[in-house]
This record gives sequence, structure tokens and C-alpha cells, in this order.
Amino acid sequence: MGPTAAETPSAVGPDQRVAAVRRFAAAGRRWRAAQLVCCAALLAIALTGGAIAVGAGRAPVTVPAASTAVDPGALGGDLDAGIAALQAHLRTQPKDSAAWATLGLAYVEQARTEGDPSRYPQADKALLRSLALAPDNDGALAGRAALAAARHDFKDALTYADQALRQNPYSERALSSRIDGLVELGRYAEASKAAETADARKPGVPVFTRYAYVHELQGDVTTARRVLKQALTGATARGDIAYVSAQLGQLAWNQGDYRTALADYARALAADDTYLPALEGRARAQAASGDRAAAIKGMETVVSRYPLPGPLVELGELYEARGGAGDRVRAQRQYALVNAWIALARANGVNADLDTALAAADHGDKAAALRAARAEWARRHTVHTADALAWALHVNGRDAEALPYARRATATGYRNAAFLYHRGMIELATGHRTAGRACLTFALRLNPGFSPLGAAGARKALEATQ
Repeated sequence: MGPTAAETPSAVGPDQRVAAVRRFAAAGRRWRAAQLVCCAALLAIALTGGAIAVGAGRAPVTVPAASTAVDPGALGGDLDAGIAALQAHLRTQPKDSAAWATLGLAYVEQARTEGDPSRYPQADKALLRSLALAPDNDGALAGRAALAAARHDFKDALTYADQALRQNPYSERALSSRIDGLVELGRYAEASKAAETADARKPGVPVFTRYAYVHELQGDVTTARRVLKQALTGATARGDIAYVSAQLGQLAWNQGDYRTALADYARALAADDTYLPALEGRARAQAASGDRAAAIKGMETVVSRYPLPGPLVELGELYEARGGAGDRVRAQRQYALVNAWIALARANGVNADLDTALAAADHGDKAAALRAARAEWARRHTVHTADALAWALHVNGRDAEALPYARRATATGYRNAAFLYHRGMIELATGHRTAGRACLTFALRLNPGFSPLGAAGARKALEATQ
């Protein structure tokens, strides 16, 4: 039975779309009563000892007493129950600054694991309460850094991380947030130094994974893989095993090694069968391997629990690539939910310009995509924002202006097939046939299933230039 007029995307108003995202988030809370704390990198607990990113054999570092704020990971498997317990505690002990800091961090974690940015204002209030009770306490300052990063305000994330580190130079969360802030501001050389400092002071899974990512952005996949494998060897907690395995899976998928990626995601899911990044990654690898039915089923599960722009767009494109009866309408529903999530995110203080630019360029208002990409580029110059601006300019017919940004997006050596595809299309559009063909060929050789629609577009463009 076909959709009624009320079911079509054009008939769904903004309030209804926001309500739909809230219903998805509520459903996610019911689906995952356990182990939600495993999802986020910023709040992962480092349970391995000894620095491995720069080299093993280093003597253990003697560190001062840790912050009195408890990591949300220590609340147990059920984050919702842990938050309820904290709330009950604070009703009887309202001057417990460490508990307020922990509650704020737990709200940040809850927002991230459930794809529900409405938790961020609650996190803000809790962290401010902690600072009002104990000014400059490092737990709350590190929490403010994590909250700012979650809202994509990376300048503030860096500022708060630096403030926290002045109070406690060994704060794992602040060290990690500092790396994140530098990476997301495009300050890659400084991020590399920050990762080395963090590894020396507080080696552990959160630091190791960031160290690996900094190297991946610079094209050093070998070091990234080595560090992640060493981190996995030292991981004992199921959450750490799931997290690092999923990172290895993503690294393998980026290089087009789908068999390894699927094995890595299987290891992650063996440790935690609810771990959403692994479920999402497995679905992408299944799609790239040609198992579209399994990919769609898996991505449907992901978006039912975690309705963020990336999985929603991926599912929409999988529907479009399948091209069955009703698939076009199904795809449009996913793209409409992207807009709903962006509306909800903005209402709760999240800068969603990059999400807008990436989704709208191919599946929405192209002019809005360009406005958002320009706004994000004004804030930060990263390979991701350069790529987003280049593609938004391209889809708006401004290829000459797009080309420098497309070249900048690939200048660090980061091996990303989507970036190469975008650059290849822009090179062709500006008359650089040889360079365009080289970029498209490299994209397909690197990761031939990088996108349900983009890979087909790259092949079509190559055929047209033969």
C-alpha cells in the first residue's frame, strides 16, 4: 500500500519531524538498558596501562591524585539508572560539586549515545552548578570541554580543556578534549604534539585512539593501525574492546579492506552486541561488499536507535540504490529526518552547519548547503570543512571557486575516497581531465564501495571521459 499524502516528506512539518526524532531517541532508551557508556570516545575509561603510542618500555609515570569527579563510566552499565541515582543523591546532597560534574558529563554521554541533543542544556546547568560550588574544579572544566566539543564549539572546547589542565595536568578527559579541539580546528601539527603529551601523561584507550586518528589524517595508516592494534591487545573491559575494534573496522573500511572491517566489527559486537558504531560500520561494510539486504536491515536498526545525520543519509542512499517500489519515498523520509535532527540540535545549542552542508548538498536545499559550509569554514579550517565547502560550491555550479578547497581537503594525505571523488568531479568540471580521472580512479581503487550513490557516480564520470 502506497503512502498517503500525510505520510509523504513534503507534508511533514518541522514540529512533527522534531517529534519523530524525539520518539526515535526515546525508543533508543528503551532498546538499550545496558552498556550505553561504551559508545563515546571522550568519556571512555582507559583501563590499559603503559604508553604504547610512542613506544613500549617506558617507565610508568607517577601522577597526582585524580579529580574527585567520577567518570560516568563508573556508574555501571545502565546510564539512565546511574543518572537517576545521581539525581537522587543531589536532592539530599546539593552541594556535592563532584556529583554535579559527574551528572553533567553523564548528560553529555546520554545525549551522544541516544542521539538526543536535548540533554545538552541539562548538562550545561549541572556543570555550571558544579563550578559555582567549586570554582575551577578540573572535573567540571573538563566536562565543559566535552560539552563544547559535543556542540561542535571547538574553540571553547580547547579553552576549557586548557583551563582544566592548568588545574590537573593529568586529566585524561581534558587531555583527550584538547586533542579533539585541535584536530577539529585543523591545527594538525599541534594536535600531534598534544597526542604525544597525552600519551606521556595519561596513556590509555582514549588517548591511543586519538593518537591513531591524528596519524590517519596525515596519511600514516600504518602507524594508526599499529597503535590501535596495540591498544586492543591491552584492552580488557568489554567497552574498550568494542570501541577499539570498531575504530579498527573504520580504518580498514576507509582503505577498502571490507573483510578485515567485518572481522573487526564482529569482534566489537562480540564484546557488546548493542554497540551502535559497530552496527553502523558493519552495515556500511556489508553494503560495500554487495550485501545490500543485510546492510539495509542493519542501518534500519541503527537509525531506529540513533537517528543522526550520517546513518540517516546512508540509509536513504541505500534505499535509492536499491530502487524498489516505494524506495524513493523511503529515502526522502530519511532525509526529512536529517532536517528534523538538525532543527532539534540547533534548538539545544549545537552548531549543525557541517551536518547541514553535507546532507543538503546532495539531498536538500543546495543554497542552504553552501551557506552552512561557508559559515563552518569561517569557524575552522579542517580537511572535512574544506571538502564540504568544495562540494557545496560544486553542486551550486561554482567549480572554479570550489577547486582550491577540494585540493586542500586532500593535501594532508588523508586517504578518504569521498574526498577524492569530490575533488575528481570538480577537477573534471574545471577542465582538468587528467587530474580528475586520476582522483576518481584513486577513489575507486582505495574504497570502491565508499558510498551507495557516490561510487556509482564516480564510475559513470570515468566512463564518460574515456
